[in-house]
Amino acid sequence: MNSITRPGDLSLAERRQPTRVSGFVFAAKAAGLRLQRGIGDRLAPLPRLTPAPSAGYPVLLAESTTPLWSDPPLSETRYQFGKVQNLRRAAASFDGLAIPAGGVFSFWKQLGKPTRRRGFVDGRMLREGCLVPSIGGGLCQISNALYDLALQAGAEIVERHAHSRVVPGSLAAFGRDATVAWNYVDLRFRMPQDAILRARLGASTLTLQLYGRVAASGSVPASVIADTPTLRAANDCGSCGETGCFRHERAGARLTGRTAFVLDEAWPEFRAYVGERRARGDILAMPLDGRRWNRPRYTWMTEGYGEVVTATVASLAHAFLARRGAANGARVAAQLRRAEAVARRLGRALAPDATEACVAQSLLPFLWRAGLLGGRRITVLMTRLPMAVLQAKLDGAAAAHPDRATLADFRAPADLVEAEAEALAAAERIVTPHAEIAALFLGRAERLDWRMPEAAVIPRSLHARAVAFPGPSLARKGAHELRAAALHLGLDVVLLGSTLEGDAFWHGLSTRAAGPGWRSEVAAVVQPALVEEQPRALLAALVAGIPVIATPACGIAPRPGLTLVPAGDTQALVRAIAEITHTGH
Repeated sequence: MNSITRPGDLSLAERRQPTRVSGFVFAAKAAGLRLQRGIGDRLAPLPRLTPAPSAGYPVLLAESTTPLWSDPPLSETRYQFGKVQNLRRAAASFDGLAIPAGGVFSFWKQLGKPTRRRGFVDGRMLREGCLVPSIGGGLCQISNALYDLALQAGAEIVERHAHSRVVPGSLAAFGRDATVAWNYVDLRFRMPQDAILRARLGASTLTLQLYGRVAASGSVPASVIADTPTLRAANDCGSCGETGCFRHERAGARLTGRTAFVLDEAWPEFRAYVGERRARGDILAMPLDGRRWNRPRYTWMTEGYGEVVTATVASLAHAFLARRGAANGARVAAQLRRAEAVARRLGRALAPDATEACVAQSLLPFLWRAGLLGGRRITVLMTRLPMAVLQAKLDGAAAAHPDRATLADFRAPADLVEAEAEALAAAERIVTPHAEIAALFLGRAERLDWRMPEAAVIPRSLHARAVAFPGPSLARKGAHELRAAALHLGLDVVLLGSTLEGDAFWHGLSTRAAGPGWRSEVAAVVQPALVEEQPRALLAALVAGIPVIATPACGIAPRPGLTLVPAGDTQALVRAIAEITHTGH
């Protein structure tokens, strides 16, 4: 194992209180060592590792889980938040890296210099026996965990440096630590087999894992366990009481954490939910100011927040591109690109002290994949089925009905589906008014009541032989099942949405577009959907006293006036319509 002399290892620094002179000497020596390392790396450069798919690495070689949060004095919470923020940035850089057999992993080669521009902030760093504020401070928690992984996996330790003091809560007390300092104090190890590194922040833990192709041979060297050093505890410059030290800090602002609401469409249910839970000082991030741009879909109440962040340019530009997409699949792909651009901009609102994040589902996988949600308690505002569930449902229907092309016209990228699934698994709470979605998350779901629109009861003809279809006319909305039922019963169909299954889709049926008085002309509103996110037309019909026939996929729990039938069951649909319209079947 190579060794590099570090300024922090000087015995003088161990015995005396730091002074401006010792601080200058430390900085000068550190600069010289950085220059020396920089020259050495140029003469013998290490290749930069790149991410790779995790498939093909089935064996868990090593795992390390450490707590993110300690219980510091309130004056220290700023640096605690800073440490976790720095770990988020580092974990995002390390997650998914492929380390080839014989290849050397270098902490600094992979991470690069921690700077404010790259999202790193002030945390605590060990220097001359003291924990002092430094950009990127706290990264030793992840270097400690990496060293622990390397030992467990039987890797060859190329370079490692122990801490000169015990940092509370670290592995230094057990001799399993590895300190780092840009760029001259590095952690480097060589893997005996191909491996994939995974790094994740949960709400309260940092977890690192190494996966390989075969089980690791050997165990942690006995010398590591036996030679556990006896070290003094590091001083904390915020609370050590050494007021005569030139680094002594005056009491700073006391941060206690806040919530970041990273939102998208302003469903009335979510608008009420957020309005009840926001607190003064919280963060609001939204695509655009709906009131300013006359966009009711994005109109959130903005008063009372500490910060309000928007992504106006990205939102408007990508919304325009989405409308230009001709095919349904092209529109959905454009919507994903828009969500990614908006998430990239709004992700900046996730400040280090945002310990809770209330996130719109549309933005969730992009924020998760960027590593911005780790170390926070996550609440998800769910508007649709998880992508994995949704696509499995569509795949099954497409296999059963290969002639219905729109059932297979779009699928999200596999990495995005995986990112959403991981984020949903990590979420503490799932909030939705949709009954089918809530049923997927028993124990974590908070099901909101649908906000019923204001409407008067509509008098209807008791002998109406027409039904209304909210549409659009797509296979996943139940258009094929309704067409078959209407042909069987000889009914008229009033179309409330566009026809996307082709111009001749309703051929052979008496259809018409909805006019001003359509509600009084229909016996029922029917939507036998396989997938439905917002059943607004069905809710309006129920308020108006119009019978509704739908599937559980529409998300409305059983209630008077609603008849639920299984999705794809044309016979059950025929029976339900016949009972309401009094037609034979």
